[in-house]
Amino acid sequence: MSVYLDHAATTPIYPEAAAAMSAQLHNVGNPSSLHASGRAARRVVEESRETIARALGARPGEIVFTSGGTEANNLAIKGCYWHRRREDGRRTRIIASQVEHHAVLDQLHWLANEQQAEVNLVPVDSLGQIDLAALQAAIEADPDSVALISVMWANNEVGTVQPIADVVALAEPHGIPVHTDAVQAVGQLPVDFAKAGVDALTLTGHKVGGPFGVGALAVRRELAITPLIHGGGQERDIRSGTIDAPAIAGFATAVELAVSRQQQLATRLTALRRRLVEGVLSVVPDAICTGAIDTNPELRLPGNAHLRFPNCEGDSLLMLLDAKGIECSTGSACDAGVAQASHVLLAMGCSDEEARTSLRFSMGHTTTEADVDALVAAIGPAVDRARAAVRVMRGR
Repeated sequence: MSVYLDHAATTPIYPEAAAAMSAQLHNVGNPSSLHASGRAARRVVEESRETIARALGARPGEIVFTSGGTEANNLAIKGCYWHRRREDGRRTRIIASQVEHHAVLDQLHWLANEQQAEVNLVPVDSLGQIDLAALQAAIEADPDSVALISVMWANNEVGTVQPIADVVALAEPHGIPVHTDAVQAVGQLPVDFAKAGVDALTLTGHKVGGPFGVGALAVRRELAITPLIHGGGQERDIRSGTIDAPAIAGFATAVELAVSRQQQLATRLTALRRRLVEGVLSVVPDAICTGAIDTNPELRLPGNAHLRFPNCEGDSLLMLLDAKGIECSTGSACDAGVAQASHVLLAMGCSDEEARTSLRFSMGHTTTEADVDALVAAIGPAVDRARAAVRVMRGR
């Protein structure tokens, strides 16, 4: 049986969420239809919307359903950029951090290449936190030209939590909208849309114990957004398309459970992370913890442990662990079959070689002490074999 330590990629669905989704799968009815079956499906959607809004400190009308986090990020950033640039042609700048997920960075590159956007990527420190002085300088260089700011709530690779309140405080005097990708944060950290002061927030189902293929953008009604998809005018005419009532029912159940259990889960995961890091360091003393080491939940996702293993190739180490039934991830990305160093680690000051030695172990609601102990038992021999392979490749 495998040990699953890749919850940041996707986390197992809650049984309650699967049951809520399954209960709707055999019910006929398009939520946009006016007959009884349609109204019943619409009731499921609207009750789910209310559940998610309540869990996130938002108003129901602020929850816009999407197919997931990537679409929600695109809707927030492209939609806001297009509308604000159309309102005022000077608003061509988008500010983001260097460590955003590719669901943000790749569309920023596209907007720069195809839509005349000027993208400013703000540096981060060695822990992965955005440089607030650099952000302030980027804003104040010409605040009237900034269409929006996008800074993730917590990093998907190294688990660093960003100072979203400070980002909002810098943007607010200039009337600049702030979007945050909170995909990793919801369920692991306290997330309150209203209190955070952001204008748009992304979340997705499969990261909180819900189904794949469904997510949401919490977006203030005061923030005008140009739609990416045109059609039937569903979701406030922001996101057209037939609404997936079964998936939304499962999504809402998962969000409600994840948020209600957040504090308890965070406490348990923090203890598991400490056990994992201490155990790994006991057998691989020269391993290096990456990101915020402090166990304060305000600084790091409780379920994230990111380590570098000198003189190892992270990809090789991952496959050696996988052969022992232990599943985790590297910080590298694959482009046309060629592994590339993580842009997050490079932005944090790692060299290309150092970035290639990393592994991310991410834990969630199904992780146990036995899972952590299995990793600790396997990591020493795996590192020895990975280092032996490197020595052979280097001719030593």
